[in-house]
Amino acid sequence: MIKLSSLKPSNLVYLNRDGERLVATVTDTYNDGAKEVCLLVGEVEAWYSPEDLTPIALDEEQLLRLGFEREVVPEGVKYKKGPFRVLLREPGNFSKFEMWYREDRRLINMPMYVHEFQNHYIQMTKIELNPA
Repeated sequence: MIKLSSLKPSNLVYLNRDGERLVATVTDTYNDGAKEVCLLVGEVEAWYSPEDLTPIALDEEQLLRLGFEREVVPEGVKYKKGPFRVLLREPGNFSKFEMWYREDRRLINMPMYVHEFQNHYIQMTKIELNPA
């Protein structure tokens, strides 16, 4: 389950529906006081309980899906999207990495989910991070 307060429009999450796990995009997080989140799955938009959601672990596949380019550098592996950078000094270790955008530099020392990464990205760049 995901905390409703951590979700923002455009965040990606898994929707667990009828035994399937589908990638969904958050479109709204308020439903007249109900603790529900509105998700877009394909072309269908509907309200769901946070219990129906699972976070997506941040990994290389997800960064590439979000439009980042991979580059092997002497320091490790760097992922780039415009001026935004992510550096893994230990390739494949997404629980310890650096990310920066211009003068804003952040050190991450814990596993991160895609929706959390998207929230950092928008805080730093003021631009939504959506799949490429």
